[in-house]
Amino acid sequence: MGSKERIQRLKEETRVNILDAALQIVKEEGWQALSMRKIADKIEYTAPIIYEYFLNKEAILFELSRQGYVELGKAIKAAKNKFTKTDEQLEAMWIAYWNFAFKHKEFYQLMFGVDMMCCEQKKSMPEVDYLDKLFFETIKDLMSAEQPEEGVVCRKYYTFWSIIHGLISINMVNKGRDEEMNQHILKDALKGIIKYINE
Repeated sequence: MGSKERIQRLKEETRVNILDAALQIVKEEGWQALSMRKIADKIEYTAPIIYEYFLNKEAILFELSRQGYVELGKAIKAAKNKFTKTDEQLEAMWIAYWNFAFKHKEFYQLMFGVDMMCCEQKKSMPEVDYLDKLFFETIKDLMSAEQPEEGVVCRKYYTFWSIIHGLISINMVNKGRDEEMNQHILKDALKGIIKYINE
């Protein structure tokens, strides 16, 4: 390996270390505790070195949010691919969304602003478009109209999202029910919306 490749590899490793350190701080202390100085202390670098890789804290939040959307997109796609019937695909996709929220709580909080401000630049992420498209296409497939209007599909998507995200948010701020009750509520909501779309 040449010196140029070695330098590039070391830069990428440092970048990954910065992001890993940021996530570790958040897991230990919460998003409000994250700062460039704390990240520098965690990986035993000086703060100016962190700024060589990320312009500011918002740039770190953007990259972590982007990574979260990549992982969520993979989970949703994998869930969809397990089924052939559209109604089963849609239910599995939203359950995968739910599972992601609690398995990767810190990512979800950042991505969707649960109990904190979400990353403001997420509208410019292609990963967000990919996720929306997965849901939109599946909802469109479920609808009885041959070519449903985009606005109608969008409304159905937001019906799903507002209920599932609302339930997740309630639980993340410790005001939800026990897990068994949550699963009943989640499945009742999904089956109800899917049935409504199918009619």
